Amino acid sequence: MVTAFAPATVANLNCGFDVLGMAIAAPGDEVSVWFNDANTVRIVEITGDEGRLSYLPEKNTATGGMLTLLQHVDCQRGVDVRIAKKMPFGSGLGSSAASAVAGVMALNRLLGSPLSKKQLVSFALDGEVIASGSRHADNVAPSMLGGIVLIRGYNPLDMIELPAPENLFCVAVYPKVEILTKEARNILPKEIPLQTAITQTGNLAGLVSALYTQDFSLLERSMTDLFAEPYRAPLIPHFHQLRQLALARQALAFGISGSGPGMFALTLTHHAAEAVSFTLQQFLQDQQIPCMTFVSTINRSGAVIVS
Repeated sequence: MVTAFAPATVANLNCGFDVLGMAIAAPGDEVSVWFNDANTVRIVEITGDEGRLSYLPEKNTATGGMLTLLQHVDCQRGVDVRIAKKMPFGSGLGSSAASAVAGVMALNRLLGSPLSKKQLVSFALDGEVIASGSRHADNVAPSMLGGIVLIRGYNPLDMIELPAPENLFCVAVYPKVEILTKEARNILPKEIPLQTAITQTGNLAGLVSALYTQDFSLLERSMTDLFAEPYRAPLIPHFHQLRQLALARQALAFGISGSGPGMFALTLTHHAAEAVSFTLQQFLQDQQIPCMTFVSTINRSGAVIVS
């Protein structure tokens, strides 16, 4: 039996809508696989999903990519699968991507590691599309590869691993308000004004430059989202108050993680990250909104084999 772990991710990083993603240390999902004698893929156990996930391999994100991977390597053997969900659904922290990544990562090792991590990303996308409805890699790529990843294009898939400063800390906040990825994408405008696109492009270029130069003042100035946040922020209770609280506790940036309702803040010290986490958690509790918070450095390992 082989078990793989894939971490949660923060997608977009404000100014990188659908093209930037960052892996964090926790939470994450685990998927275990082993050969069976049934000559088919079977999901034998799912934990942590509250009974919400399908046991049909073609309808589960963890196994969707496995089916195409087995076909790709022309493997006729059957595989049993155990899925351990250890992160919330619809959180904006890449829950479906983590399952898809852990699934193909574990299967690849079971098959003798015929493919590299980068090659496995496209198969994980086959699983991610089941949940999100589109093949976007801003969660899948960093969950697989670790660090901060830029998706330059899809035809072919072109991923660029950006520098991940060691002294950058992330606070992930998940208020228990469900926003499904498909719904959050549907509220976005189909067209963006030219001036808005120009400004957002400048912000993205500034952020990439800041990561290479470790110019954190430039990073702070660049992390503004004009594409999605204006439309998604109203879906998250007290979003703007939470941003003000985070910035007042020395956060460099604050924004929506992926489609939300998860949010993230970046700081330069662990102490500041803990202060931001405590403040945001306390505020949400005062508003009677249950929440979870996670503090970590940037996860540079991505998906790993744990047993």
